Amino acid sequence: MTHNISYRRILSRMGYYNYQNGLIIHHVNQKGGWEGHQEHCRNLIEQALKLYKPEKITVLGSGWLLELPLAEMIGQSKKVCLIDIIHPPDVISQVGSYRNVELIEQDVTGGLIEEVWQKTSKYSYFNKMRSLEDIIVPEFNCDGDPGMVISLNILTQLESLLISYITKKSRIKEEDIDLFRSEIQKKHIDFLRKHISVLITDFAEVITNRTGGVRNIPTLLTDLPVSQFREEWTWDFDHTGADLYNSRTKFNIVGLIT
Repeated sequence: MTHNISYRRILSRMGYYNYQNGLIIHHVNQKGGWEGHQEHCRNLIEQALKLYKPEKITVLGSGWLLELPLAEMIGQSKKVCLIDIIHPPDVISQVGSYRNVELIEQDVTGGLIEEVWQKTSKYSYFNKMRSLEDIIVPEFNCDGDPGMVISLNILTQLESLLISYITKKSRIKEEDIDLFRSEIQKKHIDFLRKHISVLITDFAEVITNRTGGVRNIPTLLTDLPVSQFREEWTWDFDHTGADLYNSRTKFNIVGLIT
């Protein structure tokens, strides 16, 4: 499945292409600083592979495949479905020769991107949106049995660009924005609860400025599912100080096997 031109225009206007390209550039600029996080992700997924021996694996938020033990997944299952809103050309080329890998371009929020676009299109700088009540947060669904589902560093990012776009078009209270974010995260977890799954997500952003001051910002706004195994670690997201005027950004990460 590929998006039509009209939908791709929506994605461009909302910043999805810039976000995707910026992520890989940031990864390169970190000069290996993400390796510890990536290793934790791969180890947790490999542990789930040994536990469940799934015939099918569906990855939500496959991105640049940086955190996936792709060779092990391909070798140990009959089918691997990689789902993301956009697949980078390099990824399409990388997996194109594997017969048991399917690339699917799909909105992992279940259609919320188009919903937000349609409900906000009539608003402007002079006529701003004042409520989110008309925006319905759907639950993601996929065709057939997804097998073991992997939610990969996407839970708290589902709302990121949507919130950024909405705030340009609205005058919504911060508490209402947080409720909206919470509902998006909850719907994602509701889907995961229906399947055996691996959930890897940040739950807090820790920013340390040049003078040593620390801000701890919660990013997880809903309850996590019950799990058989749980592990926490720190993702040194910006150890080079490339962002925020030499501040350092880390994410507290939790990984669950449900």
